[in-house]
Amino acid sequence: MISPAIVLAVLVGIFWTGAYVLVRGSAGGRLPLVLLAAVLGAWAGDALGQRLGFDILVIGDFRVVAASIASCAGIAVVALLAMLGPTRRSAP
Repeated sequence: MISPAIVLAVLVGIFWTGAYVLVRGSAGGRLPLVLLAAVLGAWAGDALGQRLGFDILVIGDFRVVAASIASCAGIAVVALLAMLGPTRRSAP
């Protein structure tokens, strides 16, 4: 049986990944990495929100605000690492 927290974390991660791509215009080849970071961040944010008692907006046992904050943090980490990484040079 699949836990509802995992399903909601995937939905929150997809939502914030879509918002990132909408604002940015493109995620390039790192879209799967951005999605993975968003989903794992949402799942971890829910668990952290449960530990801290962060119950602003809750759907069942899922803390949406804490999950959203952590999901955006995961996307930000991937974006920052992409900016700090090496750049590709096009052939002349």
